[in-house]
Amino acid sequence: MKTTVKLLMVIGILGTVISCKSTFNASETMQVEENRNAIYQEIISNPVQFTNFISEARKNEDAKKIMMKTHMEQMESGNMKMMMDKNPEMKEKMQAHMQQMMEKNPEMKKKMHSKMLDKMMESEKGRKMMMEKMHNNEMMKKEMKERMKKMMEENPEMMEEMMQKMMEKNPGMMQKMKDKMKN
Repeated sequence: MKTTVKLLMVIGILGTVISCKSTFNASETMQVEENRNAIYQEIISNPVQFTNFISEARKNEDAKKIMMKTHMEQMESGNMKMMMDKNPEMKEKMQAHMQQMMEKNPEMKKKMHSKMLDKMMESEKGRKMMMEKMHNNEMMKKEMKERMKKMMEENPEMMEEMMQKMMEKNPGMMQKMKDKMKN
């Protein structure tokens, strides 16, 4: 009888321990929006956890692509510039990093330079600023000539339109341009 009571007590205790065991399932937890938002808030409110989360994300190729895409979107939207303006130390660090990256990777430098030129050419103010810079920088002048030549070869209608506008605005400009093209 004593052994039966002991056996029943052991079975009872084991049953209690097993039934109290928590079964955490991450995918089930993440399916509930409230849980998901609570987890996100917990991660981003703690700098150490957030840093660990980013470190884990960097180990996953898909996550790295998403992070790079959102980073580029931030840069293109102007949000990154606003953040840099608010934090001069970060701006300085980022500029130094970009300079270092471009020195190591000439292809990246060329791509960034090309993007910057495209952006400047979009507005009248940017074009004027570009022309001033170009007249003061021989390398830039040469690069711009090559670029304009390529654009005009690819799009003769644009060349005609530009020539027409130049003639209307400044008839003497046409002669100057012809002289420069000969050089």
